[in-house]
Amino acid sequence: MKSAYELALERMDAQGIDRPSATTLSDETKQAIADARALTQSKIAELEILHRDQMAKLTDPVKRMEQEEFYQRERETLTRDGDTKVDRIKAAAEGK
Repeated sequence: MKSAYELALERMDAQGIDRPSATTLSDETKQAIADARALTQSKIAELEILHRDQMAKLTDPVKRMEQEEFYQRERETLTRDGDTKVDRIKAAAEGK
């Protein structure tokens, strides 16, 4: 009897999807990824603090909505940039 993992790999092969990478990351690479994620989280935390401060000061509903939209865009950008950094670190470790 095959495991669920083996069945999933067979389905991936049948659909032409690349198998997941089985390479393990070195401690150095893991630390670089952790550092990149920590930096991203600290930037997001800083943005959130500034956002809350701005929202507390604003009374105009239109300005509050604009501030909220700005916050959401910036948060998405920071998250995307952080994910890109992690992907680059992993790619460099795999030798791509």
